[in-house]
Amino acid sequence: MPESKPRKKTAAVAPQSPAAQAYKPNAVWFKPVMFGLMIIGLLWIITFYISEGALPVQAWSSWNIVAGFGIAILGFLMTTRWRS
Repeated sequence: MPESKPRKKTAAVAPQSPAAQAYKPNAVWFKPVMFGLMIIGLLWIITFYISEGALPVQAWSSWNIVAGFGIAILGFLMTTRWRS
């Protein structure tokens, strides 16, 4: 019995998404703001501990820790959008 000829396979090309085609680096201000938020959050917490709760906002008492972490977390969340 004769063998059949193998078919020629064409390479499948995956369509590129518009996001992959439109790559743009971040704005100039992005990196300083990102690192600035992380540093400000850290300094906020350090100031709270060194001043024994008197600074940065005395009325907030222990909520100053939450505020410091919140500021720092905003900076860390910006790292997910960082493109070089």
